[in-house]
Amino acid sequence: MVELAYVIAGSEATGGAGLQADLKTFQELGVYGVGTITCIVSFDPKNGWGHRFVPVDPQVIADQIEAATTAHDLDVVKVGMLGTPATIDVVARALRGQSWRHVVLDPVLICKGQEPGAALDTDTALREQILPLATVVTPNLFEARTLSGMDVIETPEQLVEAARRIADLGPRYVVAKGGVDLPGPDAIDVLYDGEEAIVFAAPKIGDERVAGAGCTLAAAITAELAKGASVASAVEFAKEFVTAGIEGRVAANTPFDTVWQGAYVEQLTLDDDL
Repeated sequence: MVELAYVIAGSEATGGAGLQADLKTFQELGVYGVGTITCIVSFDPKNGWGHRFVPVDPQVIADQIEAATTAHDLDVVKVGMLGTPATIDVVARALRGQSWRHVVLDPVLICKGQEPGAALDTDTALREQILPLATVVTPNLFEARTLSGMDVIETPEQLVEAARRIADLGPRYVVAKGGVDLPGPDAIDVLYDGEEAIVFAAPKIGDERVAGAGCTLAAAITAELAKGASVASAVEFAKEFVTAGIEGRVAANTPFDTVWQGAYVEQLTLDDDL
């Protein structure tokens, strides 16, 4: 039996993040991916590779969700970039309209293509309407600071405290990601389950961010949960998967490299051939 995973997220034109990265991750991990596009993001090479952001009409989003959830029996979903309060309204109604085994939220709080006021409205709507519906939320360091209300997160202990505070907002599990921004030689992620914290560490591969790492981590967690893994096992595996993807990164004409979702399976194949 083929397992299914659903993603509701934005399209990113270079293929490095968003829905494209999510579906590639699902495919690499043996899960049939179904996707709904919430917005279209295209980097602007003539303007410092800033974001150009176009929201999809809310009714079109609702139509996509109706088609996907009617065609398939979906019970595990990843929610990525939503982008506007209107989009959040539509997605929140859809999530509340059926039972989900897992809702994995990658909380994209700031869209760089929006004015500050619109971004704040979107952040507030996400916090109030989507976050309480999540079983797993995967904030990066900036998002962890924002959601937890902490001014500084510079140690694993502070990252654990941030995860605890975010759990108080409603999600059952919090995966707070330190990444390259947390000081120290290791990339630290923390899983908090409401009672205990597990710290996952791997040596940093360079000091620069790699596009698509956060999307891929949340998508890998989603795929593993779709296959029946526990949250802790899903997070542990997803970190290995993303670490391999960062190490096997794809270079482009952009100022940043991109995660290669095929690196983990490629490495397994090479190991088997030795």
